[in-house]
Amino acid sequence: MQVLVRDNNVDQAMRVLKKKMQREGIFREMKQRKAYEKPSERKAREKSEAIRRARKAARKQAQRDGLLPAPKAKPRPQNRARPAVTAAPPPAKA
Repeated sequence: MQVLVRDNNVDQAMRVLKKKMQREGIFREMKQRKAYEKPSERKAREKSEAIRRARKAARKQAQRDGLLPAPKAKPRPQNRARPAVTAAPPPAKA
């Protein structure tokens, strides 16, 4: 996984890296590997995850078919506009 650091802004690069790791499920996997998981617990967890995925897929399909109303759109935060950088006029000669 690679993150570019722009203008020595390490804090922003860390946020981007954490977001990517969250999306990939690395934090969840690290938490699971912290302690031993019995095979019976693993099977139960995987089964419940599969059921959750199946329900989500069925819900999405029902929404596409028009059987369920579409979810309300979340309001997205407005991007903060960067200040316009304008070139200073050349100094007037006397």
